[in-house]
Amino acid sequence: MGGPDVILSSLDRAKTQWYHFTTIIIAGMGFFTDAYDLFVISTVTRLLGRIYYTDYSGPAPHFPGTLPANVAGAVNGVALCGTLVGQLVFGWLGDKLGRKKVYGWTLLLMIITSIASAMSFGSTAKAVMTTLCFFRFWLGVGIGGDYPLSATIMSEYANQKTRGAFIAAVFAMQGMGILGGATMSIIVSVIFRNALHNFSFDDGNVLSTPPEADYVWRIILAAGAIPAALTFYFRMKMPETARYTVLVAKNNKQAALDMGRVLQVDFTGAVDLTSTASARREYGLWSREFLKHHGIQLLGCTSTWFLLDIAFYSQNLFQKDIFSSIGWLPAARKMSALEEVFQISRAQALIALVSTVPGYWATVVLVDVIGRWVIQMVGFFFMTLFMLILTLQYYALRGDPCNDAQFCGGNHTAFLTLYSLTFFFANFGPNVTTFIIPAELFPARLRSTCHGISAAAGKAGAIVGAFGFLYAAQSQVQGKQDKGYPTGIGLKNSFLLLTVINAAGFFCTFLVPETNGRSLEDLSGENSEQPPADVALQAAYSAPYRVKPPCNF
Repeated sequence: MGGPDVILSSLDRAKTQWYHFTTIIIAGMGFFTDAYDLFVISTVTRLLGRIYYTDYSGPAPHFPGTLPANVAGAVNGVALCGTLVGQLVFGWLGDKLGRKKVYGWTLLLMIITSIASAMSFGSTAKAVMTTLCFFRFWLGVGIGGDYPLSATIMSEYANQKTRGAFIAAVFAMQGMGILGGATMSIIVSVIFRNALHNFSFDDGNVLSTPPEADYVWRIILAAGAIPAALTFYFRMKMPETARYTVLVAKNNKQAALDMGRVLQVDFTGAVDLTSTASARREYGLWSREFLKHHGIQLLGCTSTWFLLDIAFYSQNLFQKDIFSSIGWLPAARKMSALEEVFQISRAQALIALVSTVPGYWATVVLVDVIGRWVIQMVGFFFMTLFMLILTLQYYALRGDPCNDAQFCGGNHTAFLTLYSLTFFFANFGPNVTTFIIPAELFPARLRSTCHGISAAAGKAGAIVGAFGFLYAAQSQVQGKQDKGYPTGIGLKNSFLLLTVINAAGFFCTFLVPETNGRSLEDLSGENSEQPPADVALQAAYSAPYRVKPPCNF
């Protein structure tokens, strides 16, 4: 009769079953919500500026309002600050209390705060923005908790052969969430635009932003609660992962019962329910033993994720500014407020559709074929290459200034193609692999915590990208920068800085090992001296068993 390694070996060798796909959907819908909530704000920030910060009191000509620099930074970045906190806190709780016990908390927090964000009211613009930032911070905490828990749960449920693809599929829902947020913004803005007058700002200053526009951004933000609410019940019904139950809780009986449910096989006749993984050495986080075995690995995970997110989030959150500067979007005063939401959302949806989403799913298909390390190296290399080309050919591709802060001439199609390719290789590359690898390298008792630390390092990079590049990308010429901002280093130099950052990510990848094709216990050093896996498996499957009803979650 086998011990705990029978259950672990069975998980590694299990055929792909319906419960694997169920877990992907349940965990993936959380990531759909995460990405929707984090990135949809960029489709409505200009609308917020028009509604709350347009000033008609001075002499003509008037201009569409924009969020002040400090407010724009807070609205765009406060959720990232909350995400960093949530990754650390819920990552730690996932190891201390169990993945299942806290998994539903993150989703519930996202549902409540998505709705609360849409209900940010106040008698002044400052009051509305302060309330919005407060709720978006707590929304970020819920989003942050989803990172370590979803990655850890999927890695511990998955079999060894397709583990990378399953974890990548969960994270690929981030791309669908980005696309979903842009699509929702298109739908809502078109409905309101067609139902109301559609004067450009030049044609009718006040009429270009009808009072009903205040409902648009609220509906868009509130819609983020829908996918989370749809999967909340099923998330609460998921059993604890067998690896946590065996290796951390040390309850073989419960692990056998739980895996009997999901694998539809009764293991109780083949597993010694009293033995424990006594041969496995245990050490704490930051202990000398941990640093000896996993210190370099954790440094590699944190550094690559930090550098990746500086580039990834700065490009995502400020696409609208790049689109405007090359003339892909009309000047703000030539559009109504609702038309501007539509144009920004359409541009972001197109980028997501042709580059972001395909990149995610290319990783899903190939991650278990060519490996995580190779994909991450290739991704960073091409991100560096295309960003370098954009830097060196910036003026030739952008064109010359003509009117309304736009540029004529140049080759805008080539500019957008190169820009889109950086997104493709971010997602067919480090944006997915930095999520996968920390969920595989570390011991079960520290796995969620270490993933949370790695993810928090990434969000620290995202905060640098969101706040830093908001100012850095401003024009170097006094008077050409956005209202309320100091002069910056300009888009060309910002691209050059991102080139250096991507190159640094390429070299930091050498600190990360390849995890493809190895069991979690082998990678983490938790293997004990037990009978060979095939013998244990043969014992498990040759013992009397009965088919169990499908897992009810």
